[in-house]
Amino acid sequence: MEKKHTFQIPVMGIGFTIDTPFKVAPFGISSVLSLGDDLLADRMRKFYCNKMDIPYIEVAKDDLDKRARRITLYLNVMNRMVKNKFQELKNASFDKGSELTKYFEMLPDVCDLKKEYKRMTEETDSLVVEKKQQWLRDNMEPGAIDVNIMTKLDKANFTKTGEQLPQEMNDAHAALRGFAKSDLTSGVVLSAGLSPRLYSYVANFDEFFPDENEQLNKTIILKVSDYRSALVQGKFLAKKGIWVTEYRVESGLNCGGHAFATDGYLMGPILEEFKQKKNELIEQVHAILNDALEGLERKRLTKPLKMLVTAQGGVGTANEHNLLLENYDVDLVGWGTPFLLVPEAVNVDENSFKILSDAGTNELYLSDISPIGVPFNSVKGNTKDVEKDEKIAAGKPGSTCPSQFLKIYNTEFTERPICLASRQYQKLKIAELEEKNLPESEHQKAYDKITVKSCICAGLVMTAYSENDLLKRSDGTGVSLCPGPNLAYFSKESTLKEMVGHIYGKNNVLNDTYRPHMFIKELGMYIDYLNKEIIEEPLQALNGKRVKYYQGFKANLNSGIEYYENLLNEMKDESEVIKTKFKEELAQYKAIVEEITLPSLEQA
Repeated sequence: MEKKHTFQIPVMGIGFTIDTPFKVAPFGISSVLSLGDDLLADRMRKFYCNKMDIPYIEVAKDDLDKRARRITLYLNVMNRMVKNKFQELKNASFDKGSELTKYFEMLPDVCDLKKEYKRMTEETDSLVVEKKQQWLRDNMEPGAIDVNIMTKLDKANFTKTGEQLPQEMNDAHAALRGFAKSDLTSGVVLSAGLSPRLYSYVANFDEFFPDENEQLNKTIILKVSDYRSALVQGKFLAKKGIWVTEYRVESGLNCGGHAFATDGYLMGPILEEFKQKKNELIEQVHAILNDALEGLERKRLTKPLKMLVTAQGGVGTANEHNLLLENYDVDLVGWGTPFLLVPEAVNVDENSFKILSDAGTNELYLSDISPIGVPFNSVKGNTKDVEKDEKIAAGKPGSTCPSQFLKIYNTEFTERPICLASRQYQKLKIAELEEKNLPESEHQKAYDKITVKSCICAGLVMTAYSENDLLKRSDGTGVSLCPGPNLAYFSKESTLKEMVGHIYGKNNVLNDTYRPHMFIKELGMYIDYLNKEIIEEPLQALNGKRVKYYQGFKANLNSGIEYYENLLNEMKDESEVIKTKFKEELAQYKAIVEEITLPSLEQA
């Protein structure tokens, strides 16, 4: 019997969803928390241990494996709290307004458990009602407590004497180990691309291998941009004996946080390829997995393990949600950004909530603030950028780098990597710039490129500290906000029940701003992205590879547009007004793409 919701809440920032599972899992809703900041996890553990009267075990500061231990202990406490709250909920009455009733009322109507609940409410025989209520309690399930690790954030660590610790002590490795040793039975989302050394490290833990009953204690979830990426990564892990239980397809640009743009491949065609080739993916990876298991002297599987394909990025209406489920056979749909306006589900301070709720299309933009060199969805006026600009105005640009999680990318001036948002790096880079004696306009442009980088390590955790009063400074300032463009169409504060109702088409929480279809919105973003790339391409850097990249990008956009022209027939739930608008906007974008002049080698 299908008992689950058809949506899940992806990871958002670091602090926004650090304890979201405790708030939503008892209601059967799955969500993801970040393992990026072990200090935040530890402080949240202490906060909840005090609140729930759970013994708090402190991790020694000189413990070389403190990052992994902090993560394990936090996840264990989270698991314990969710189980306790879920049991309390199950023991509640079916009275109107109770949390038990809320659990069932939020389920989608198509769910068998919801149908049985409705039959119970219509029953008049008290004995039958009692029997049905017990059956309902017995068949309830909590949502999953999944975790997220950005594979790129795998900083090496050192002893106090400067000796580099072994690779398994790197940040991402330690986070994976912390999850593996926890008592959770859930999945780890590996995002930001294939990391051979981290993926290989997964095979060090029995928890990720099938047991004698062909069950998995812990699972691997990959966030992917397209089918080819999924196949490559799935095969890589299968060769290690590791099965991927979910491929989480995310829009390259129409998402929150870091935006990993594809080469013009659009969401619809990508999901179509997954739909057409899912069985092929299962069969190929299963064959490789079985051979690997045999080589490791482990039991071969009698059949492929469960594999899900899920999608997220810019979904905003029940019809779009259903299109993904029904037309593309997606197993679950991720709803992230709209939940930033559901304080019941996430950590969001009052000041940040106002910035988010007031943000329109002009305030939401794809920024260059991330030190890892990947475009980052942001909102104008966020207090971390205000703080950054004040430091620049005072002649002291850059951060003191309190967290140091992004000290991984640059060794221009130092032997050990430093962060591009750090005061140390920006001071050295600006000094180098001064020696060039550039014209004022060029100097300012180069200066802005250096100082635009923001300390998102600290910014993305601050709202959790503020909301839970965990630091002396908890005034809601210094917060980095990373919503997707979809936020422009949501403005009101919603309860969990209201947002879930919106997802399932029972009510509407959209504002009055005109909202294009999610596929049209993404197409427009990719066109803007391509034009920006062309404009900012230095002619001296233009080569055959870049010319081919631009040609492929435009060809992929045209292919996607042609696909969407045929998709209109499949959009059965949408009104004629919306389909007409979809067709008109598609035609407009098609004309714009045709007019894009690509750079050529003759220009170089």
